[in-house]
Amino acid sequence: MTGSYLVIQIAGLLIITSMLVIIARRPTTAAWLYSLQSLVLVATFIALGHLLGADELYKWSISAFVTKVVLVPGIMLLALRKMDRSPVPPLISTPVLVAIAVVIVLISFAAVEPVTLPMNPALKPVLAISLGHFLLGILCIVSQRNILKQIFGYCLMENGAHLTLALLAYRAPELVEIGIATDSIFAVIVMVLMVRKIYRTLNTLDVRQLTQLKG
Repeated sequence: MTGSYLVIQIAGLLIITSMLVIIARRPTTAAWLYSLQSLVLVATFIALGHLLGADELYKWSISAFVTKVVLVPGIMLLALRKMDRSPVPPLISTPVLVAIAVVIVLISFAAVEPVTLPMNPALKPVLAISLGHFLLGILCIVSQRNILKQIFGYCLMENGAHLTLALLAYRAPELVEIGIATDSIFAVIVMVLMVRKIYRTLNTLDVRQLTQLKG
């Protein structure tokens, strides 16, 4: 098994775990699945670092483990302790979500077909996966009624963008990675605080019931 093939296989798991996060009914389940997905992202960074000889990606993997595998899911689970954990059905049924996800992945592979990766052309499928991952994050946001599940959509988008950066700017210093990770952590904290305020005011996480916020 070549190094490129191994990276592609590991990165492919990101699509699967993304779908698991999206179709998970309970936010607590989604939090654990997001942690698992972020662990896959860490493994992808390590495999890329070994393949490309980029020590910077090893440092990225450490930062990603701390922020994405531990801190973000921890923040979400902590917030859920004081909120209603009952599942909220999505706006789109699971079979339709899966069908849309398949279309998104196919479009992503078609979109990167003209692109050439100078460092390793064999990694083009990983670029398609990163684009598809980003778009699946958008799908998560628009398809969920639970506000906390929509936050996971943002997190999925961020993971996709993170993988793209690792492919195209893998020599960037670790300070860049730390800055990105810090921004994402603060963004999640701000969104969680807003959700808690909404829940304390309206006692719901269902976007369809937030009519009192109009005007």
